[in-house]
Amino acid sequence: MTARNLLGGRGIRQITSGLGTLDREVFEAVAESPSVLLDRSMPVLTRAADHSKLWFAIAAALVATGSPSARRGAGRGVATLAVTSLVTNQFAKRVWKRARPNRTLVPLPRRVRRMPTSNSLPSGHSASAAAFAVGVGLENPPIGLGLALLAGLVGLSRVATGAHYPGDVFAGFGIGAAIAVLGGRLVPPIVPAKLPSSEPLLVDTPQRPDGAGVVLVVNPASGSGNGARVIEEVREKLPKLEIVELAEDDDPQAAFRAAAQRAEVLAVGGGDGTVSCAAAVAVETGVPLAVFPAGTFNHFAKDIGCDTVDRTVTAIRDGSVSCVDLVCLNDEDIVINTASIGAYPAFVRTREKLEHKIGKPLAGVYAMVHTLRREKPVRIRYDNKTLETSMFFLGNSVYLPSGFAPARRIRMDDGLIDVRILETGRRLSKLRIMSALMLGRLERSPLYHEVQAPEFEFESVDGPTPIARDGEVGSTCERASFRARYRVLPVFRPLK
Repeated sequence: MTARNLLGGRGIRQITSGLGTLDREVFEAVAESPSVLLDRSMPVLTRAADHSKLWFAIAAALVATGSPSARRGAGRGVATLAVTSLVTNQFAKRVWKRARPNRTLVPLPRRVRRMPTSNSLPSGHSASAAAFAVGVGLENPPIGLGLALLAGLVGLSRVATGAHYPGDVFAGFGIGAAIAVLGGRLVPPIVPAKLPSSEPLLVDTPQRPDGAGVVLVVNPASGSGNGARVIEEVREKLPKLEIVELAEDDDPQAAFRAAAQRAEVLAVGGGDGTVSCAAAVAVETGVPLAVFPAGTFNHFAKDIGCDTVDRTVTAIRDGSVSCVDLVCLNDEDIVINTASIGAYPAFVRTREKLEHKIGKPLAGVYAMVHTLRREKPVRIRYDNKTLETSMFFLGNSVYLPSGFAPARRIRMDDGLIDVRILETGRRLSKLRIMSALMLGRLERSPLYHEVQAPEFEFESVDGPTPIARDGEVGSTCERASFRARYRVLPVFRPLK
């Protein structure tokens, strides 16, 4: 047994000695290789990576892109780098004793200006480079791949400038990557939801180059004058289209019903509330709907691709129609975009008012703080659990992005209802929500609840609560039942 142990110990020593010899030989081969490219590029790159300046600069650039995954990657990369730097410099370098390489073998133009005095094993620069690259890559793989290549060059620069042996660099890569992967296990990266894909349900509709058979109901005063602009453009581009102008005291629903009786196509010019009314009549009477953006935000028109009058006109001329979903509330009311309880409408108004001035992330944070401070929570019961919420969102079809800042829909015919709830009744819930929001981790918070299903219902525990539909306060309900109506509304939209 002793002989075996000795043999085993001797074998390990031989392997270690062999690896050390190989390590030195590779270092000498790189050091002694004449290369103008190495002489010029390696010192610059290694100095850029000093004190992680290179990675902090890249992190700032990623944040500036505005991409959610890039911002999350920057935060994760910097956090991982900080932990890795602490582990490498305060622990690993004190465990493994190894002298620095002989820098005199390196050509003078290529040498580092100041040889570090710490142990050579492992390379701190390499560990930080790997930690940052892998950390970013967990949130955004394409960017992470590019950074991995850059990290490899940083590792090469540490060998080429005489600061480290190749083995030091590989050890650093291993430490940095391991800490990044461990961080990914502790705080999992956000994986974007993949929407189901299917072909749109097309409706065979005749082309209408002059707008014949189309009846447009529009309020000239809607959207601070957008309605009048729509009337002017439509008259010029679709001369045979009939226009019904709503007066201030007219009943929109009655006007839509009357128009649908003689129309082959029912058209609407107005905000989302008006479009919702028109959609209900279109489904009831079995005529396709054309939407002209004449409101303030025009969320439905934008999501179907009709964000301009020209695009709607083109769809009518081409006879381009497909079917989209609607949501039915308590088998009576129609939802084309969103429904909500609590403070969500106020949150949206504040965010959209500020996002063009200070950007969406800051606008979202401010709107959340402003809303949570002022609004009274509502207690609801669903799926056999009761919670208190000030922010309840329900969407017709799945909204993007994930989290509590839904903005738009890629598809409007997935047969799903998108429910997102922020729970505000727990200890320090508001502080926890704001912290998670600012760190980009709201989707991972236990206070965030998300449901995507064809049906959803809840009960207001403390009595009837108002439910806003498509930006307007609607009925007051104690029990609300929502049901997706799959591909029930034929609507003109560009499909090319």
